[in-house]
Amino acid sequence: MDHIWSPWRMKYIGRQKTPRGCIFCKAVGREDGVDNLIVMRGKLAFVILNRYPYTSGHVMVVPYTHASTMGELDEVSLSEVMYLIRQAITAINAVYKPEGFNIGANLGAVAGAGITNHIHFHVVPRWGGDTNFMTSVSGTRVLPEELCDTYQRLKDAWPKS
Repeated sequence: MDHIWSPWRMKYIGRQKTPRGCIFCKAVGREDGVDNLIVMRGKLAFVILNRYPYTSGHVMVVPYTHASTMGELDEVSLSEVMYLIRQAITAINAVYKPEGFNIGANLGAVAGAGITNHIHFHVVPRWGGDTNFMTSVSGTRVLPEELCDTYQRLKDAWPKS
C-alpha cells in the first residue's frame, strides 16, 4: 500500500497543545480519509481513530451532538453510540484479534479526559502484556503500524449493515 504523507504523523511528540476548538466537530466537517480518520459515519454518531492511540485499532465513538455529559444526549443517540461500539468491536476483532477490550468514557478532566467538552467513548483492543515500559516510564507509545494503515484496515473490515 502506498503511504500517504500527512503532517500530523508523529508530530505530537514534544508539541505544545494550543486551543483550536472542538476537534470532533471539525473532523465531521471534513471529507473522510486519512486526514480526518473517520472510519464510519452513522446518523447520530461516528467512529474515529484516536490520533494518540494506546494500541493499534484504538477508536472513539462520538455523537454528533456537541455535549459534555451523557445527560445531554437523547436516548436514540446513546443507542447508536452503543451500536457503533459493537460494530467497532467486530471490525477490530477481524483485523487485530485482540484478547479483550477496554470500553469507556473519561468524563471530566479529573477522570482523565483529554477532551472535556465533547463526550466520546473509547474502544481499546487489549492483549496480555501490552502495557510496556515505554508508556509506563517515559509516557511514549510505540505502535506497530501507522494510523493511515490502521484507518484502511478498519475501514475495509467494517461490518456491512
